Order: sequence, then structure tokens, then C-alpha cells
Amino acid sequence: MASMTRSPSGTIPSMEISHDQLKDNTIVIVFGASGDLAKKKTYPALFGLYRNGYLPKDIHIVGYARTKMDDAEYHKRTTGYIKNPDNDPEVTAKIEEFKKLSTYVSGGYEDAPSFQNLTKHLESIEANYKGGDVNRIFYLALPPSVFVPVGKHVRDNCYSSKGVNRIIIEKPFGKDLDSCRELLSSLKQSWTEDETFRIDHYLGKEMVKNILVLRFANVAMGSAWDKNSVSNVQITFKEPFGTEGRGGYFDEFGMIRDVLQNHLLQVLSILTMERPVSFASEDIRDEKVKVLRCIPPIERKDTLLGQYVAANGKPGYLDDDTVPKDSVCPTFAATTLWINNERWEGVPFILKAGKALNEAKVEIRVQFKDVAQGIFKDVSRNELVMRIQPSEAVYLKMNTKTPGLNFRAIPTEMDLTYKRRFTDTKIPEAYEALILDALKGDHSNFVRDDELDVAWKIFTPILHWIDGKDGPRPKPAPYPYGSRGPKELDAYIAKLGYKRSAEEYSWPTTSMSNL
Repeated sequence: MASMTRSPSGTIPSMEISHDQLKDNTIVIVFGASGDLAKKKTYPALFGLYRNGYLPKDIHIVGYARTKMDDAEYHKRTTGYIKNPDNDPEVTAKIEEFKKLSTYVSGGYEDAPSFQNLTKHLESIEANYKGGDVNRIFYLALPPSVFVPVGKHVRDNCYSSKGVNRIIIEKPFGKDLDSCRELLSSLKQSWTEDETFRIDHYLGKEMVKNILVLRFANVAMGSAWDKNSVSNVQITFKEPFGTEGRGGYFDEFGMIRDVLQNHLLQVLSILTMERPVSFASEDIRDEKVKVLRCIPPIERKDTLLGQYVAANGKPGYLDDDTVPKDSVCPTFAATTLWINNERWEGVPFILKAGKALNEAKVEIRVQFKDVAQGIFKDVSRNELVMRIQPSEAVYLKMNTKTPGLNFRAIPTEMDLTYKRRFTDTKIPEAYEALILDALKGDHSNFVRDDELDVAWKIFTPILHWIDGKDGPRPKPAPYPYGSRGPKELDAYIAKLGYKRSAEEYSWPTTSMSNL
């Protein structure tokens, strides 16, 4: 009798289909190699993949920027943020190997000769590759002002004629609907949609990727996932620090462009989309676009803006020398989105993001409706909380009887905290997951062109209002550095139906002596 090989339990066939994965003869070119993004995110992610054996065989990494650097300075910059706190000799040896497969070319971003010089360097590396095909991945860790010229020059001067070419582009992708469309149109003249990978690094975060499985692999979860059970949803992003000298960049883009329009809207689309036909990339992205098209543009009355002021020995936003002294740029924003479809009609989705707040946290909080009162009085609502960072966790707040002889209902939780439950697992950085997806040719966790278009439609009217393009600019409410945000926030979310739990509740522990 022939033996049968069983596939591992829990497989997702549509996620295991073969993409056009690059396995050898591949160069990754990092534009903006001297910048903060490259040295803090891109290179550490490439090293993480290299160390764990996920990069193609004979991979070579070429850094490119305007800065003049010798090899020693380049390698110092690109490995300076790689973590090795215990000076592990194995990691140290891997870092030395990593340096040897990485070289640097200096050049401009808007002149053809610079890119022709880069191509000569690439060809000198490829001359040592065995086999005919050579693949090139172009990673643009650059400001959006040079996306178009770099994309065009790379296509005209550096495109491999005998292999796979892919371009990875960082956000922000435009400043409003018109600028986004102009950027899309310009890049499409050089690169096909299939060759283009637009990064929103939140799509690479473990808990965001887990939402699909939590929702669609659990009947108990799916049956309560609509307007009949859900009262309101909050998606929150908190940073405990201010602009720290980066106010010039931030003041141009603001909190809504920096976080809400991309990161938090991506989370919302995965949280609310309908079940896809499969987990193949286009099926997932089709459903995300469908649900985003059901969201009308945000209204001013559904928006709360704030700007932090000096407190607790910390400077205010306007105290930053890089910020214009009369700036009314919001450093905090709360907006409410409404989804006009059968599943979600009438449920408020509250997106909140702010700098200089009381903690570092990104989480989703789904609050369910009140239980029928009758036999209960003042019991807390159920809440499903997904902690995206730090300390990934999922917990369901539910009511249980107090232990002992008293008969009271108190809020507690079913708690899945990753670092306790999955003791031997290292959760990869978001950029590691996304660069690996780009090498595999998997678009699932990248933003499609029509998705960008509809996202900007939702936010452009409110952004034009804040920018003063539609009447006077709104003045944000002040809030102290280190606080929870503007004092108006509690009333804002209460108006939308959110109810706080009983005061004695504390995740992840509850002291019975306080009850």
C-alpha cells in the first residue's frame, strides 16, 4: 500500500501557492542608503533575513546615495543598528559576512550618468554569477520628492534585460488625492503594477497579519463580527515622545498623513473586509478595496485635533526649533469613519493617533454592545483587544463571577499574550516580513494603486481643511506632554457610544483585595 504524506494541520493553501520567488543571482539596491530609514530599518531587516537564511543564494546588496563615503564608513552606518546586545560571537561573525556582500556607490538622483555608473557596478558584480538570468530589486528608502525621477532613471538605465526587476517604494505616497494620482501616473510610465511593491510597514506586523486568521479561522469570532453585536471600534496609535528635532518634516505632513491615512486605515480595512475567495494576494486586496469604497469622506464634525504643549519638564511642539512658531499642525488626531454596508452600517470606527502621549501603544479595541440588563446591573461590556505593539497580545474582556463566596460579576479576560504563550518564537520585524514577501513576489501585504486612490478620497477633504485650502485652518486643542491627549477626548468617544469598564478592572491582573 502506498504511503500517504499528510500536509501539516492548519495550512492555508492559497498562501502557499508558488510565487515567482528569487532564489539566486539577485542584487538588492538600496537608494537612500545613508539615510535614517535605511540604517535603522532596511539594513537591519536585510541582515535578519541573511542571518536566518532567507535571502537568495549569492545575494549582493548595493547601497546608493548622494553622500560620499568609503567602504568603512558605509559598513559602519549600515550595521550600526543591528542588535547584538550580548556580543554573541556567532552574530558578530554574521555581521562581518554581511559587510562583505555589501558595497556602496555614490551618485545623484536626477542625472542619467549617475545611474549609468551604478549599472556598471551592478554588471561587475553580476559577471561573477553563474547562469543567464540576473535579478534586481530596487528599494527606494527616499523622500517622495525624488520617487518619480529615480523610478524613471532606474527603468531607463538600470533595468535588467535578463531577469526579474522589482521596485519597492516607501510611504508617504502623495499628500492628497491629486498628488497621489499624479505620482501613480508618473511611476506607471516606467513600472508595471506587478513590478511595484508599495510598503506600509504596518502590513508586515505580526498582529496585523494575524487578524485574517483570527477572523476567518474562528466561527466564534465571525458570528459576532457585525453591527448586531459590535457597538464601536477604536484603533489607537500612541507615541510617548514628540518631534525631537524632526518637526520640519512632521509639520509638512502632520499626524493624519503620517499615521491615520495609511497605517490605521490599513488595519481598519483588514478588520472589516468580507471573507476573501482565498488568501491569494489579489483576492485579499480586492476585498480591502471594496470595504474602503463604502466609507464616505470624513466630516469635520467627526474630527478632534490636538497639539501638545510643554509639561512635565518636556518642551511643547512649538518649542521645537524646526517647527514654524505659528504652526497649527495637529500632533494628535481622532477621526470617526462610517462604513455604509450591510455588515457595519451605524458602527463608529474611531481612529486615534498622537505624539507626546502617556505611553507607547498601538491597539485595536472592539467593544461589543451591552448585555440585556434584566438580571444584571452595570456589568461591563465585552471587549476584544488586539495589541499590535509593544508586547503582542489578544485578549477578550468578559464578565465572570468573583472567586469565593461573594456573588458578583467582575470584568476579567481570556488572555493570549504572545511572549508567554509562544515561548520559543522570535517575532520578525515588519520590514523583514515585507522584504521577504517582495523577494517572493507576494503582493498580499503591499498597497495596490486603486486602494491608495480610495484611501485618499476618504481623507483629502479633511486634510484640505486642516491645510487651509478650504477656509481658515482649524486651531488644534492643546494637551500636556505626557497626557492621554486633549481633555475633549473622553467626551468625543463617549458621544460615539464607548463605555469605560468598571474602575477596578486592570489588565493583565486584578487585585481581589480592592474589591
